[in-house]
Amino acid sequence: MPNDNAPFDGVEVRDTSKIAALDIGSNSFHLVVARVVAGSVQILHRVKQKVRLAQGLSSDYHLDDEAQQRGLDALNVVAESLQDFPPENVRIVATYTLRKASNAKTFIRAARNILPYPIEVIGGAEEARLIYLGVAHTNHDNGQRLVVDIGGGSTEFIIGQGFEPKMLRSLQMGCVSYTKKFFKNNELKNKSFERAITAAQQELEMIDKAYLRAGWKSCIGTSGTIRNIIQIAQNDSVKSTEGKVTLSQLTSLVKISCEAGTLDKLNISQMSEDRKPVFAAGLAILIAIFKSLNIDHMVFSSAALREGVLYEMETQLTHPDVRQRSAESLATRYDVDIEQARRVHSVTMDIYQQCKDSWNIATKELKSMLGWSALLHEVGLQINTHGTQRHSAYILQHIDLPGFNQEQQTLMATLVRYYRKKIRPSEIADFTQHPAEQVHKLIAILRLAVLLNIKRQDDILPPVSVKVKANSIRLTFPEGWLENKPIFSADLATEERYLHALDLQLRYE
Repeated sequence: MPNDNAPFDGVEVRDTSKIAALDIGSNSFHLVVARVVAGSVQILHRVKQKVRLAQGLSSDYHLDDEAQQRGLDALNVVAESLQDFPPENVRIVATYTLRKASNAKTFIRAARNILPYPIEVIGGAEEARLIYLGVAHTNHDNGQRLVVDIGGGSTEFIIGQGFEPKMLRSLQMGCVSYTKKFFKNNELKNKSFERAITAAQQELEMIDKAYLRAGWKSCIGTSGTIRNIIQIAQNDSVKSTEGKVTLSQLTSLVKISCEAGTLDKLNISQMSEDRKPVFAAGLAILIAIFKSLNIDHMVFSSAALREGVLYEMETQLTHPDVRQRSAESLATRYDVDIEQARRVHSVTMDIYQQCKDSWNIATKELKSMLGWSALLHEVGLQINTHGTQRHSAYILQHIDLPGFNQEQQTLMATLVRYYRKKIRPSEIADFTQHPAEQVHKLIAILRLAVLLNIKRQDDILPPVSVKVKANSIRLTFPEGWLENKPIFSADLATEERYLHALDLQLRYE
């Protein structure tokens, strides 16, 4: 009988893995599914859902029920494409709207019932970094480049070279939010465009001088808004420029829009119906960008945030975590006492290893977060020796840390906020990905590591055995050691009282 498999006999079968990235944007939700083969990312599947989440964001940043439901409906659609994906192969990031919404956690908790994966709310600078990463992996050119991404609620600006971003900024202007503010009732008027352009230029005053000084050789636009405008710019009524857009073309589109008077009467064949409602706002923002940054022309890149997430997921399989570089850079910037940080880190990891299974904290992510918190717990010492833990927490909560999402920064800030002194459980943040009991136990581990290194000297601490149960932790020192350490014993007694606030019992002998 003939061998039906003969055509495949000589084909080498390589190990592959499937990964997926979901971008919960202010205008649209984008899912990208890819496979990784020999270090190459191959796009397999895309799903796009128009949601306009930012439309439901009030002036006091409350996300209304209708917008939330649109978002949940969209997640139900994409969920089908993520069936049977292991958690480590899926990354979900949320941008401006959930970054700003005061009730974002309500939506995230409801979303977890649909998608069993963590939703990371990322800061503006982190969003910009990931956008650049997506562009850099798909657009290869020499010299510095400016990358612009107009989203539904914010616009990101990045100057970078090769794979390295050099300047990252996110400004609060987006096509959905500007539609609500300047283009109500689908009216297209010169005055509305002028007001929107001026407002965007005012925002751009925060970056225009610095960016112009840095300079760039090429300008690349991403996002559906810019793609749509460039496509429309190839219309017969606008002078074609072979896949790029100029300021002259953009102003011609304003004239065409105002002549129509309303969106309903605007007849441009290249414009998709789902993009139509936000077209005017996106156009106004883009004109402001061209004017403020003296842009000659802009080309389009189809790669953006979700592709950046995919490429970073692939990179982390074989390269160090970008977060490690961020943490080390921050430690250097704030002159952290590295010797003390190393002592605390070593003991933190030792305690973690002894209690991770019993306390149900045995995950790579929690181990990493605890380790970086140990490295950075005294980052606030440079500000003031009094209340160092508060200063450290503030820095970790508010500084731009490439690779970290908002909840990760909040977790580290929480751990270092309570590495010593009194604990106030009511002030501990409410996390969407980590139950309170888990956070409390991480706090206890870091606190004990700091306490055991209170003398800030090597070769003083003896071997310490750690045993834990559900709500208790026992430290066992070599026989007779504590008897000769009355001050340290008093510190342990004080710590025993402090940990009661976390419903944890400390025992020592």
